[in-house]
Amino acid sequence: MRDMLTINFDLLSKPVDPIFSMNKNEVQIYKKLVQGVFRDYFWNMKIGIIKEYKNPPDKRVVFSPDKCVEINKRFPEVEFLVESSDIRCFTDLEYRSKGIKITSDLSGCDVLIGVKEVPIEKLISDKKYFFFSHTIKKQPYNKKLLQQILKLKIDLFDHETIVDKSNNRLIGFGYYAGVIGAYNGFRAYGLKKNLFNIPKAIDLKDRVEFDGILKNIKLPNIKILLSGKGRVGGGTKEVLDFLKIKQVSPKDYVEKKFDEPVYTNIDVLDYNHSNLIENSVYNFYNSPEKFHSTFSKFSSVSDIYFAGHYHNPKAPKLISVENIKDDNFNIDVIADISCDIDGPIASTIRPSTIDNPIYGFHKKDSSECDFLDPDAIAVMAVDNLPCELPRDSSEMFGEMFLKYVIPSFFNNDKDDILKNSQMTSKGQLTTRFKYLSDYIL
Repeated sequence: MRDMLTINFDLLSKPVDPIFSMNKNEVQIYKKLVQGVFRDYFWNMKIGIIKEYKNPPDKRVVFSPDKCVEINKRFPEVEFLVESSDIRCFTDLEYRSKGIKITSDLSGCDVLIGVKEVPIEKLISDKKYFFFSHTIKKQPYNKKLLQQILKLKIDLFDHETIVDKSNNRLIGFGYYAGVIGAYNGFRAYGLKKNLFNIPKAIDLKDRVEFDGILKNIKLPNIKILLSGKGRVGGGTKEVLDFLKIKQVSPKDYVEKKFDEPVYTNIDVLDYNHSNLIENSVYNFYNSPEKFHSTFSKFSSVSDIYFAGHYHNPKAPKLISVENIKDDNFNIDVIADISCDIDGPIASTIRPSTIDNPIYGFHKKDSSECDFLDPDAIAVMAVDNLPCELPRDSSEMFGEMFLKYVIPSFFNNDKDDILKNSQMTSKGQLTTRFKYLSDYIL
């Protein structure tokens, strides 16, 4: 099988051997001729779109029918084959109507692309796969998956490991996790306080209907806390701004009272402090164990908390059981969008589900309870939030994949997108992921 992701194009970028005695124009012509040969080589590159098999069902897909058409126009070398699915948010008919082939057999494809983990029994040997493997943190439940990928000599490219040269993630569903997490958090608050009862996000057609519902909610003069300034936090912030909720500084948020709903967006140094080393972002990320939490100054004045930050396990916890039992603890609703179980927020004791997105955490006995209990915190901890607006989140994901990944197939991977994201090659872990060696034993 042709190895289109590992072909060596170095000869196109290195000086031509002097033996050829070419002038500058002749060298450029030579390059174009060779590039043309490789272009012909790739002319029928087949990309297979995998059916999602994980349970509960995930309706998302990397490429919508329209995105397949757009990619094909920009890169005529690409041919899409879509595995038939009765759960995908875009129907087989929608793909067929765009001239895209529906099949039950993807074995003839060069690259196979999905969203969630591929079941072990569905893996095809000697193929190139893109999906979220959930193995880079040595997750125990997917150890056998990575072992089988290596055994079958599959080249795995994990969506989560697709980064730029500064190691910043380029694609993901985080933005929509933040958007839907905000909606679910407000829904939980409306139910908890008996103020309003809006539909579940999963029952809405699209973002247009979603925005229409949100626009009509009426909030009292509450304080809303948001942690995180990445994609997740950005998605939540967009909803807060859409609702025209006033943003205030962390200092004013803690110290002042307001006659309208307000929010503040905090970053790590707003709620962590060190008496041992300089208080800098660099020091926090490199030595989080030398810091202590000051989060209680926010939890004592907040009504809703949206957790949209990444938490290093070595960093101080934000909300402990002791914090929750304290009489000064004021939060009624915690929308833990990051959903770290046994992590920085003690009330997140399990993931919730799209069908049952809210549970209660009893402030006094630290156990799960009815979220409407007066002594309960309402916890929203759905761990697959983007699934609630699958068409919109799929469109955005596909746009990012087209922008950052697809060109790398045809430009000699000039930005090392493929090189950096590849976890396995020919039955071995790649250099960047050698740290997983003990995990696969």
